[in-house]
Amino acid sequence: MNRLSEATLDRLPSFVRRPAPRPAPRVVHLGIGAFHRAHQAVVFDDLGWGVTGASLRSPAVRKAMVPQDCLYSLVVGEEVRVIGAVRDVLLASDALTEALAAPETDIVTLTVTEKGYLPDPSGKGAADFLAAALKLRHARGIAPFTAISCDNLPENGRRLREAVLAASDPDTADWIAREGAFPQTMVDRIVPATEEADIDALAARTGLVDRAMVKAEPFLQWVIEDRFAGPRPDFAAAGVQLTAEIAPWEDAKLRLLNGAHSAIAYLGALAGLDFVHEVIAVPAYARFVAALWDEVDATLSPPPGLDIAAYRRALMARFANPGLQHRTRQIAMDGSQKLPQRLLAPIAARLERDQPIAALALAVAGWMRWQSGRTDAGEAFIVDDPLAAEMARRIAGLSNPAEQAKALIGIDAIFPPRLAADPRFAEAVARQLARLATLGARRTIEEFRP
Repeated sequence: MNRLSEATLDRLPSFVRRPAPRPAPRVVHLGIGAFHRAHQAVVFDDLGWGVTGASLRSPAVRKAMVPQDCLYSLVVGEEVRVIGAVRDVLLASDALTEALAAPETDIVTLTVTEKGYLPDPSGKGAADFLAAALKLRHARGIAPFTAISCDNLPENGRRLREAVLAASDPDTADWIAREGAFPQTMVDRIVPATEEADIDALAARTGLVDRAMVKAEPFLQWVIEDRFAGPRPDFAAAGVQLTAEIAPWEDAKLRLLNGAHSAIAYLGALAGLDFVHEVIAVPAYARFVAALWDEVDATLSPPPGLDIAAYRRALMARFANPGLQHRTRQIAMDGSQKLPQRLLAPIAARLERDQPIAALALAVAGWMRWQSGRTDAGEAFIVDDPLAAEMARRIAGLSNPAEQAKALIGIDAIFPPRLAADPRFAEAVARQLARLATLGARRTIEEFRP
């Protein structure tokens, strides 16, 4: 069967939405995974701004996209749309630095995950490429681009700015600090991993093989702090919200959507539930998520235009969507990087007010239980996390839940010192971890009372 490409576009059936004339690149995106292709690239496609993508770690996406002229399908339920905004996919190389330094590049976006903001000893991390390109732009008399982090991190723009300044020489850093822009952002769309069965199913419908296809829910949200260094597309025309303050939007998304997702992932997967919609279909789990949200609500300061009650109802409906096939184990990846902003931040906020944390503590205990590498039924799995070896070492030989909790809470890279030293936190988590060890995740959830 033929591959999707510019040469085969006219063979697609009429129900497939074809791309508009393909625009020249004005955006460079670092970390061109499924989320970017289902989110920011769709917005740029709507707005007529082309994208040069880059893979910093693996050539897999380039190998999937370049033979297809970088065209790919976005599948939302029964709807299929071919996205044409991406014009090329580069690897970590001098060509990427030149693309970033090109005067036509006005915006750089990033989805490099939480660990992508850590220093890279090889000098080939995202911040290193941005710093090298900005140095060239400064030398060539070209204004800096606007760098937009699209990762689920609090103050993602500030973190990116600090990483780029740290990777720059003093003269370039001064120029970036004066002239550059690193707006904070909040992004939201559930994008499950694409599986071979998805590719086969799409090929059966369209008659063409698409190795770069992505699937997503209908919902898409992008909120950007209104701070740019140069030209920008008419984001509002594509439904993007520009705001003076991103933090309230960011906190609501990280703590309600992402925090619940992490709780669902660990406590569902431990019980042998493979998909988010399967977890939410169990009434006890749905009640637990509602209790978790009740605790989180008190830590939020909703911005104008965000109705928390309506947002919660919409989230529950999104979680219950069986068409997404969103795997709990996919969400469980890299938990050590996600825990602080999703669960630990609202816990710290509640403890400052001397409020109970039973549901949040159970979610953290679920993450701790996950580090054993076995489900409640005894099935072994690999803990996919950059700190997996350190966590395994810490709990090796420990059978007492209180000792396990203490050992993991002692990891400074995850737990803020003030929270780690709070006996209320340690006791609450150890108590829930003991219940998980004795009863298993499903019965613990069934017997949970806030």
